[in-house]
This record gives sequence, C-alpha cells and structure tokens, in this order.
Amino acid sequence: MAEKFKVLYYVNQFFGQIGGEDKAGMEPMYKEETVGPAMGFNSSLKGEGEVIGTLICGDNYFNENKEEALEYILKVIKDNNPDIVVTGPAFNAGRYGMACAEIAKAVVKELNIPVVSGMYIENPGLDVCKDIAIVAETSDSAAGMRKALPVMANLVRKIAKGEELGLPEEEGYIPQGKRLTVFAEKRGSQRAVEMLLARLNDEEFQTELPMPVFDTVDPAPAIKDLSKATIALVTSGGMVPLGNPDRIQSASAQKWGKYDVSSRDALTGEYCTIHGGFDPVYANELPDRVAPLDILKELEKEGYIGKAFEYFYTTTGTGTSVGNSVKFGTEIGKELKEAGVDGVILTST
Repeated sequence: MAEKFKVLYYVNQFFGQIGGEDKAGMEPMYKEETVGPAMGFNSSLKGEGEVIGTLICGDNYFNENKEEALEYILKVIKDNNPDIVVTGPAFNAGRYGMACAEIAKAVVKELNIPVVSGMYIENPGLDVCKDIAIVAETSDSAAGMRKALPVMANLVRKIAKGEELGLPEEEGYIPQGKRLTVFAEKRGSQRAVEMLLARLNDEEFQTELPMPVFDTVDPAPAIKDLSKATIALVTSGGMVPLGNPDRIQSASAQKWGKYDVSSRDALTGEYCTIHGGFDPVYANELPDRVAPLDILKELEKEGYIGKAFEYFYTTTGTGTSVGNSVKFGTEIGKELKEAGVDGVILTST
C-alpha cells in the first residue's frame, strides 16, 4: 500500500473552534489533530492522505502582526515537513482570506511546499496568492463548506500525487492567469469563426480569452451653485478618532465609521489613521492631509461652499473586497442623500 501524503491545515480562530470576534486577537497555535473543517477535509482525502495537524490563528492577530505570525507558522510547517499545506476555505471573509493568502505565498516561496486554499471570487486575499497557489472557488459564506471541501481535497490529491490538473472550470479552481500551449483539433481561425457564428445566432459558446468586466458609473450632474451646496467628506484613508472607538479594521475592512465634526475646524489633534497599507507618520502628523476637513471648513467660511456636512465618514481601503466596497458606498450614499448632501469629497491614499 502506498504511503499516505501528509497535509498540514490552517484555520482562523472561528473555524479553529476557539471563539468568535472576541478571540480574533489570539496568537497562532498548533494542534496535532484535525480541527473544524480539517476533519471534513481529512475524510474527503479517501485514505490517500491525512491531515497531521491544524494551525490556528486569530484574524486580527495575523493581520496586525504578520511577521511574527508567519515566523511561528512557517517554523511549525518546516518542523512537520508536510507534502502540502491547506488554508481555509475563507469564503468572502476578508481578514481570514488575507491570512490564508499570505501564508500560502510564504509557504510556496520560502519552503517550496505547494498550497491549496479556497475563496470566494471577490475575497481580497485572492489577488495576493492566486498566481502562486491553487485556490478553489467557493461560495461567499460558510454555507458552502460541504461543497468546497471535496473540491479542495481533490485538488490536493492530484497535486500531492504529482498529477497534472485539468482546466480551472473542470477542476473547480480559480484561473491563475497563466496561458499554456495545448494542441487543438481545429486551428484558431476556424474556432474564431465558429464562435462568431454561434454568437450571431444566439447560441452558447465559450471564449478562449475571457476579458475582465469593469463596473461603469454614470457621473452625477454638476452642482449648479457651490455657494449653496452642502459638501460631505468621506475617506478610505482610515482616519478615526484616537483609540479607534469603533474598531475599524486596518485592512480588509468589514465596517465604516461616522463621526460628528460639526464643531471642529480640522481633524488634527484628535484623529489618527489605522490604515495598514501605508506609512502613517505624515498622516498622523497632520490628519487633514488625508481627509482635508480644514480646507473644507475654510471654504465654508469664505462662502465658496454653502456648508460642510456635520458628519465625516471613514473606512480603510487596503484589501477591502469589492463586495464590501459597494456595500459601504451604498450605505453611506443613502445616508448622505437622505440628509440632503449635494456633493462629496472622497479621498484615498
């Protein structure tokens, strides 16, 4: 009987059965057993391989202490010498996805061990690792766990046994953007004409080179009279009151904040950035560099604009999923429209 290949599994604090958001700050730990989804995954290996242990780390801890977390995780993996590492599935959880992605990237690059993960197509972690790890496409929530694990296990079995993977749509993983040379029965010109004819006849066809789809937004009508307009300030630069009272995430944001600035002439003094994607020194020195409330208030005093809106909106953009970005924009926009705001100054970093 062939020797079983060894799998080491990574999960966050929730799927590691440690706790929820209250345990998101836990440091990484290792258990020589199958925990959470690692149990179902192990069963899906059908006896050809086995999960030898489970790494668990809090989402907040990993994203706020990446170097320390990776140092521990890589040491555990190196000491146990698995044939393959599995992270997730993270579905559409941003912080979890970023942790899975960063671990995958580090394991492949530094230890030369293959990694399989699972994510929803809009997870911000996907772009970090899809070119270096195999990422199974999952639903956006843990409700898709039962479907995700067998797909991931099948990918792991093939990779661990040295078998060549089929096309992404056949195997259930997200395309890596690689173009491979393959032999086809028909030359390119014939395939192109057949696709064109199928399209003209409203028949099904599959393009050989999918193009990215970009959202289009029609510009709002111009403000007719700025001197009577109410202008709001919104930023993805992570500017928050000192202490970050609403605990907005420094990356892969899951929420936005709203703060009363009606009595302030500037953010400087009581605000700072919690953004994890840039050096905060100069932003913290003068927060209005990122979110220029000071200039907006000056324009109000000069009569150039009618009024600076009394509330300031903020979140962090780094690693935040497209889905959450759309959600935040819709929610904030609804509030601003209902409040009679005429225009918005939206700043980023």
